[in-house]
Amino acid sequence: MAERALRRWRKRWPVPRSVRARLLLLVLAPLLIGVPVLLGIVWVWGTHGYDRLLVNKVSADLLTARQYFERVQQGVAGDLAAVASSHALALALQGQGPDSVEVLLDTSASRLGLDYLLFLDPQGRVTVPSAPLPSALAERGNWPAVRSALQGRAEHTLAVFPPEHLEALDPALRAHATLGLVPTQRAAPDPRPREERGLMVQVAVPVTDLGGRLLGVLEGGVMLNRNLGIVDRINAAVYQDSSLPLDSQGTATLFLDDIRIATNVRLFEGSRALGTRVSAAVRDKVLGRGETWLGSAFVVNADYISGYAPLFDGDGKAVGMLYVGFLQAPLQQALYLALGGLFLVFLLLSGLGTLAAVRWARSIFQPIERMAAVMGRIESGEEQARVGAVVRDDELGGLARSFDRLLDLLAARRAELQRWGQELDSKVAARTAELEAANATLRRAHQQLVMNEKLTAIGELTAGVAHEINNPVAVIQGNLELVRELLGGDSAPVADELAQIDAQVGRIHGIVTKLLQFARPGDFAGYTEQVDASGLVGDCLLLTRHNLSRGRIEVTTALDARGTVEINRGELQQVLINLIVNAMQAMPDGGRLRLSTADIDEGGEDDDAGHGAGRNGKSEHRHGFAGVCIRVEDTGCGIAADDLDRIFDPFFTTKKQEGTGLGLSISYAIVTRYGGHLNVDSQPGQGTRFTVCLRREARFDGEPSAPGFASRFFRSAGIDNLNDGHHD
Repeated sequence: MAERALRRWRKRWPVPRSVRARLLLLVLAPLLIGVPVLLGIVWVWGTHGYDRLLVNKVSADLLTARQYFERVQQGVAGDLAAVASSHALALALQGQGPDSVEVLLDTSASRLGLDYLLFLDPQGRVTVPSAPLPSALAERGNWPAVRSALQGRAEHTLAVFPPEHLEALDPALRAHATLGLVPTQRAAPDPRPREERGLMVQVAVPVTDLGGRLLGVLEGGVMLNRNLGIVDRINAAVYQDSSLPLDSQGTATLFLDDIRIATNVRLFEGSRALGTRVSAAVRDKVLGRGETWLGSAFVVNADYISGYAPLFDGDGKAVGMLYVGFLQAPLQQALYLALGGLFLVFLLLSGLGTLAAVRWARSIFQPIERMAAVMGRIESGEEQARVGAVVRDDELGGLARSFDRLLDLLAARRAELQRWGQELDSKVAARTAELEAANATLRRAHQQLVMNEKLTAIGELTAGVAHEINNPVAVIQGNLELVRELLGGDSAPVADELAQIDAQVGRIHGIVTKLLQFARPGDFAGYTEQVDASGLVGDCLLLTRHNLSRGRIEVTTALDARGTVEINRGELQQVLINLIVNAMQAMPDGGRLRLSTADIDEGGEDDDAGHGAGRNGKSEHRHGFAGVCIRVEDTGCGIAADDLDRIFDPFFTTKKQEGTGLGLSISYAIVTRYGGHLNVDSQPGQGTRFTVCLRREARFDGEPSAPGFASRFFRSAGIDNLNDGHHD
């Protein structure tokens, strides 16, 4: 079957028979095939990587915009809280001030830029202004912000006010909020001709007397409809001067549902795109599913790299969106121009290379073609045909001359061979059987010899790789120190180069050390020192605080230990960070992480320092010793009972696509190396607690506590001293 398929392929794609054609094909194949493939890979990777870069950019812009919008809301809440706690309001409520409560509220609302400001009694009913509101609006205790304020907590939320509500508060508010809907490409159908609702930043602050008794609630708000100042400030904060390259334009927008109520996106002739609507795809994802949109999106009349985040009211309902983005076309054109220029350079170089290859190949063809012609003449019966003089002095020229000498020798031998022909025929027939048997035996012996040589070479390579790597590293390290010692202050001009050599030597040593660390942990113990366990826990939290915050993990600490422990600081930090990262991975949806330390008295125990799962997950009781106990507790998914017995085993992991199964095993080896304990206590669904118990004075079972770096390095390399037979 394979032979038939090969014959069919050769018939369809015939291979050139001449050496000239094959050599040209061999030389040009990388250019004709490799270059287009390479250009395709560059195009795919370049566009994909550039798209990811733009998405990351707009994601950061959206985060900045959300933070700024939150600060705007907090600013409104802070201003209203200042009014609620002011002496003037307290006097006005007692009837002793120069102004009435209504006048004071009007003055404060105008000064603070509030669209409305109300005073509510402790039951949530409007008392100021005195003009009556409809009963459905006067009873405001059902608004989430007011409800929180009546309970003594200031609150700010987003709220959607219907047109009747705006009319009752101020007829001008309803007129200001009304926006005519503009037909927009790719938007979901909406039969309404206009939007009359208002999206309000609603703030409610409790007003109390000196004794803490609730006197009422101040409720105020800023309407976002047509509030161009806020979106312009957001846009200025996110897209500062020169923050976008290539003349791309940054924009920001506030939405009520899918309608732009405040934006600096422009329509034709420079007017703002108020009343236009977002595309149906964005609406479904952001408002329908409450998710964030990041990527390219059609905005009014052009494609933008866009970021949309849902805005929620006090009841957790998505009522609008916050948008930031920038024009995609200028950046995309720049990318295509750069890739096009790169492709032109590739094609130009490929063309020049092809011409050079063809000219170079022609100088090779001539001797080969002349030899082929001579062979054809000899086959036709012209036994005196020869290649003749060849000017080339390379291998092909030598081959042509040797070919002529061979033809001369063949001609001289031909007559002699004819005389010996009969005799040889008989001898050949006699020896044929013997040769066949000998050849079979020889082939078997040769195969066995080759196999033995391969196995021997592999064994020698495996046995000597560590020695042959570490020996040159040791020599480099020693001579580097000797150079520094001999040069002294004169080494300053090349201090950076020496530091780079030192760093690379350390890197090589680190690679070899990591390979051997798990198999021979005792040989790679670091320097020991007295370490403040509570302080080190704090350092580990600093190193992991970004990931903890991003994972929505609440961290509590109880760092009560005052004593120190004897251990290598870096190794203990490695153990604690590994435990913290494992706890984070056990809480993918957020949770609580508790870190605590406690002293262990001499001859006694901490609460549970000696209990829990030991090396193989079995419950154990340890004798007490003086030192420190460190606990890492999480509220994650816990560990199954079947897995609890195996978590400290090498290469065992429940994270099949991520983990290597060495983290806990290496952590266990580090802790026990210094005479400590590493225990675990876990129930499925109830979280996990790891307990690390360390001695105040490390116990190494007879090993030195802090071997020197040089001695550990040369011993791991198999070298007793620098004079290992290779160096003077």
